[in-house]
Amino acid sequence: MVVSVLEEMRIRDLGVIDDAVVELSPGFTAVTGETGAGKTMVVTSLGLLLGGRADAALVRAGAKAAVVEGRVAVPPGAPAAVRAEEAGAELDEGALLISRTLSAEGRSRAHLGGRSVPVGVLADLSDELVAVHGQTDQQGLLRPARQRQALDRYAGDAVAGPLAAWSDAYRRLRTVSDRLAELTTRARERAQEADLLRFGVEEIAAAEPQPGEDAELAAEAERLGHAEALASAATTAHGALAGDPADPEGVDAGTLVAGAHRALEAVRAHDPALAALADRLGEVGILLSDVAGELASYAEDLDSDPLRLAAVEERRAALAQLTRKYADDITGVLAWAEQSAARLAELEGDDDRIEELTAERDRLRAGLSALAGELTAARTEAAGRFAAAVTEELAELAMPHARVSFALRRAPDPEGLEVDGETVAFGPHGTDEVELLLAPHPGARPRPIAKGASGGELSRVMLAVEVVFAGSDPVPTYLFDEVDAGVGGKAAVEVGRRLARLARSAQVVVVTHLPQVAAFADRHLVVEKTDDGSVTRSGVQALKGEDRVRELSRMLAGQEDSELARAHAEELLETARTGA
Repeated sequence: MVVSVLEEMRIRDLGVIDDAVVELSPGFTAVTGETGAGKTMVVTSLGLLLGGRADAALVRAGAKAAVVEGRVAVPPGAPAAVRAEEAGAELDEGALLISRTLSAEGRSRAHLGGRSVPVGVLADLSDELVAVHGQTDQQGLLRPARQRQALDRYAGDAVAGPLAAWSDAYRRLRTVSDRLAELTTRARERAQEADLLRFGVEEIAAAEPQPGEDAELAAEAERLGHAEALASAATTAHGALAGDPADPEGVDAGTLVAGAHRALEAVRAHDPALAALADRLGEVGILLSDVAGELASYAEDLDSDPLRLAAVEERRAALAQLTRKYADDITGVLAWAEQSAARLAELEGDDDRIEELTAERDRLRAGLSALAGELTAARTEAAGRFAAAVTEELAELAMPHARVSFALRRAPDPEGLEVDGETVAFGPHGTDEVELLLAPHPGARPRPIAKGASGGELSRVMLAVEVVFAGSDPVPTYLFDEVDAGVGGKAAVEVGRRLARLARSAQVVVVTHLPQVAAFADRHLVVEKTDDGSVTRSGVQALKGEDRVRELSRMLAGQEDSELARAHAEELLETARTGA
């Protein structure tokens, strides 16, 4: 089966690394070097490529930015290739190019397949590419939540199906319960709100305001209040335009314009320019006549009724009372009334809504009770298989008498969920509390691994768990950062042997300080610092033959030329060649 393979990483200005290239290959790659040489930067670099948290303190002192670039061979149609293409990335001759840039100011940028992408896209892609394990992951394995996640991952669809249904029902139950709590605990506040809204809606309905009525009434009041002045002005203007019948001797604008028009008409045939002016005077005469007529009608129709003015002012006062309370104008008052009526209908339907929500809550709780039993049964079955598989792996890791088991419990909670006749606590992942137990030797009582496992035992338990996962839920590449911490002697040899076996079906990269582990690697890289304390491009070297023996000798005895150490190193390499 063809799987994704991390082929190369280039690291620039990250930690102690100035500019280095880490060339990887399928199988088992060991990364070694002196303490402080920058081995852990390999893990850090890969973490950045996979969307890990960026810290500006990682940027090399004096540099503007740190850059990590990676090349991953991805088979067409593989999940990683599909996800990358969905993000707009393009493959380069079957390889996916990933880069991450971290500025000294803390800004971070990510690129995938030649496209700029959010860092979260890299994190999503990491699930399909690499499983990273370090000291923090060992500590994570101590937490019951991580142990439950490990068990659920191993169980596969048997747990994933009911757990997805549980998650949906649980989220809905939280929403329904929160809404019920709001409706019941705020009943008095909601009743007060309903009374205020009801009063306002009824007051507005009683007044029966019309859209724009306040503006229309204001204009009418202004006109009625000045009726006499308006009538006098209109009459005077009409007389000036059309003449006053009581003053036959008076001169009006219409008569003057008509005389001017007649004078021009008599000679218009002699000059087109004058003819045009005559036409314009004719238009002026018509306009004056129209305006005079409208002024006469205006003066005749003008209402100066004081009773109507009083009625208008009374109506305006009623509308002003509404605008003082509810909005700036009548249009706003009507909008407030419409919104408040809808809100009032909602508040007045609370009793019915409470009844509906209560019924839905009870149905959801009943459904969760059934799903809880299904989840527990699936986890219990998977726990037996998982524990047996991990126990078998531990026997291969020099812990032949160790026994691993899972404890599944439910915590009582008087306000919890009723399951199998008990009222128990429940959460987004079900009702089960999962705990991984270890009995390191016969007769020992199984205890939580947080209390019953030493550092070396914990390292081997974690490796065993990952090896079991590799058989049921494989990951193309595994990166272990000192998974052999706390391990030595024969146990270290067994760890190396097991990593070599894991590398038969996946790419395995291990940062190690143990020669017993490094000896089993198919490819051995050493990280070396220059005299100024930096790791340069030539500072990551692939070792073969005599160079590899010298590095293993250094790791064994701290002396590269020790004959005893060299003999031991050659013996380790032979053991790895014949016994992996």
